[in-house]
Amino acid sequence: MADSPEKLTLTLDGGDVVIALRPDLAPQHVAQIAELANEGFYDGVPFHRVIPGFMAQGGDGGNHNGTGGSSKPNIPQEFSNEPHVRGTASMARTNDPNSANSQFFICFDDARFLDGQYTVWGQVESGMELIDALPKGEPPREPGKIVKARAE
Repeated sequence: MADSPEKLTLTLDGGDVVIALRPDLAPQHVAQIAELANEGFYDGVPFHRVIPGFMAQGGDGGNHNGTGGSSKPNIPQEFSNEPHVRGTASMARTNDPNSANSQFFICFDDARFLDGQYTVWGQVESGMELIDALPKGEPPREPGKIVKARAE
């Protein structure tokens, strides 16, 4: 793997979602996501919170329900002016802005009210229709899962 991966590929049941990584905006977040992906942390992990018109959240490889994360340290915020629009990949966190770890979300639509408060680390380049098709719910009855995730 190159020092700074350019893409994160999430393989879902229906195909691949390719996310262009943005180390220029969030180098620490990109590095941790890439490392977790290439360690297999995200493999089999569900999208545990999918809200129509807002976002799909996943990445809890610990508890699979939104209450956990990885064993890696939390990452200090890397907020930017990058807009939260359709296809934006951003980090989930608690009320503590420095609590992002492994969970992330992908915006279905314009969510500009999140700008400057959450760390944007990527943008979906292809496969957004697969994110759109994820089962909805908090949590979904039969959640969609990441079959495999790899950064290259």
